[in-house]
Amino acid sequence: MTEERQVAVEEIDILEILRLLPHRYPFVMIDRVLSMTADKEVEALKNVSINEPFFQGHFPDKPVMPGVLMLEGMAQAGGILAYCTEPENVGVKLLYFAGLDKVRFRRPVGPGDQLIYKVELLKKKRGIWKLSGKAYVEEKLVAEAELLASFG
Repeated sequence: MTEERQVAVEEIDILEILRLLPHRYPFVMIDRVLSMTADKEVEALKNVSINEPFFQGHFPDKPVMPGVLMLEGMAQAGGILAYCTEPENVGVKLLYFAGLDKVRFRRPVGPGDQLIYKVELLKKKRGIWKLSGKAYVEEKLVAEAELLASFG
């Protein structure tokens, strides 16, 4: 990890997120990047709205954000970190999920919540990225996982 690669970013808006990630509505799980240091860590947010399409069926009388979508949000935050660390891959290669470990869901997330994703690079070896992801609502841990991904 070279010093020049550790570029700190204040904020990334939705237009830049859409430039970096291949995801589109309704599958974009990041609204804004709050801060990032390339090759190190990223902090992003998702505003959870009652208008989310998944709330129609999960669950109509008690809307709860599916845990797998929180994991997807962590993965997308990790993807932003990976693309900003290796910008030559933007628009050229996809970053694929390779695995999940140590997944835990701590609290339900619903309409009106603001998810804060904190994703940290644990290691990068032979093209495999190992990341630690955590999701918070009002500074309370709601989900966590270790994620594996690779460019393909």
